[in-house]
Amino acid sequence: MRVVIAGGTGFIGRALVRSLTRDGHEAVVLSRAASGHRPQPGVLFAPFDGRTATGWGHLLEGAGALVNLAGENIASGYWTRARKGRLRDSRLFAGQALMEALSRAAAPPAVLVQGSATGYYGDRGALPTDESAPCGQGFLAGLARDWEASTAGAEALGIRRVVVRTAVVLGAGGGALPRMFAPYRFFLGGPLGNGRQYFPWIELHDEVAAIRFLMGHPDASGPFNLAAPGAVSQDELAAAIGRALGRPSLLRLPASVLNLVLGEMGRELFLYGVRAVPAKLSALGFVFRRPSLEAALTTILAGGEGSRD
Repeated sequence: MRVVIAGGTGFIGRALVRSLTRDGHEAVVLSRAASGHRPQPGVLFAPFDGRTATGWGHLLEGAGALVNLAGENIASGYWTRARKGRLRDSRLFAGQALMEALSRAAAPPAVLVQGSATGYYGDRGALPTDESAPCGQGFLAGLARDWEASTAGAEALGIRRVVVRTAVVLGAGGGALPRMFAPYRFFLGGPLGNGRQYFPWIELHDEVAAIRFLMGHPDASGPFNLAAPGAVSQDELAAAIGRALGRPSLLRLPASVLNLVLGEMGRELFLYGVRAVPAKLSALGFVFRRPSLEAALTTILAGGEGSRD
């Protein structure tokens, strides 16, 4: 099967490509720098300007699936007005480009997997939150809502569409974990804010496995929370990281400091919390390989199977 992936050079995308090609599938990775990538068995890098179907749209013909993970990293820079505009544009323009290509395809993919995030729900406190919960308040919630809507037209084309509301992905070799570990390695780690806000997470292997599970499940459509069932508070997260690294986890970073230094970005990324529940995913029979945070951290640090894919 050929799978076309927008955002295939990101942390999740790279792991998804490895998983697909290892199982004998062909991955077409849409990339702004397609010519700069080294050739890889089973992988075709196709030019993508992030705005149109020019140069790659024909590759959708006869493909089994299209996966949209395209969008700038929300944590890679301070949220100025211009930065927030780029975060939004990178997602909406990519979605529009995919819709352009899908509308022109004579034999489009049977399924579209659309990226999103548990940030869709905003700040939900300790309330267990499944896929029926409404969109929350704040920049991240609005960004996720609009990102999801960017490809909603695929359903009118008869294409099954799955929306993956992904939690913070933990894995070796990238993502959030190196930055999360950094203060602990210098004995400066601890909870953020009051420590009671929930931290939704998923191990990288489970993220990829869930995407592929939903891609291939004919009854899967609509939004799915890709979050481990073992959600933890910031206090529990800090304690688990401290134990995994053999470091103390006592230095709490006050909310006032995060607000002062990072403003809106600090509040939404670190002080907002959602206890995301993977209700629909579990109902379809998906089994998490790493449902426990402590087990996931131990496996990742040990470099064990599944830590990178």
